Amino acid sequence: MIIDLTLRLNEETPVYPGDPKLKITIASTFEAEGYNGHSLTMGTHAGTHIDGPAHMIKDGKTLDTFLPERFVGRGRYVMVKNNIFTMADVIAAEIEEDDIVVFNTEMSYRLRDTAYFNDYPVMTLEIAEYLVECKVKMVGVDTCSVDNQPNFPVHKILLSNNILIIENLTNLEQLHGLASTIYALPIKIDLDGAPARVIADVR
Repeated sequence: MIIDLTLRLNEETPVYPGDPKLKITIASTFEAEGYNGHSLTMGTHAGTHIDGPAHMIKDGKTLDTFLPERFVGRGRYVMVKNNIFTMADVIAAEIEEDDIVVFNTEMSYRLRDTAYFNDYPVMTLEIAEYLVECKVKMVGVDTCSVDNQPNFPVHKILLSNNILIIENLTNLEQLHGLASTIYALPIKIDLDGAPARVIADVR
């Protein structure tokens, strides 16, 4: 079974405070040109997206430099209970090298609330460093960011070790108790981040 972990993108999709809003403009129509076409303007971190090292690390790698297999891996699911990330829950997930670890905080269901951008849980620096030690491929969250502190320390711990970050996931509760392979494929673009279609193949 395939589970879609991606937010729908349109002009109503909320964006991180200060980021450019998504704008869709009609470029052609059936009536005038005989086909539909649109112009799309958006930030590199709108909707479900992947942060590459260049997002926070000076001279960090851009997303186009990673091989396709970097965006596919065994999914490891961690439930964040009561808005608190704990090392015990992370260890219990039995994380191994090259896994893609996703954290379900249930914040995706508050996407339209101010709390989604102002009052969301984040992992501790200890957990971020543990994920580096595990040599995971990617870390995903159903929140707007893995950080809520100045200077973005969690981003920098992960990205400085070329661990990619997926933000604004949804439907993560559907992975509970199931083995999965996660496919998190960004647009192949030489920038700091990119929107992605993220799915899980569960068994």
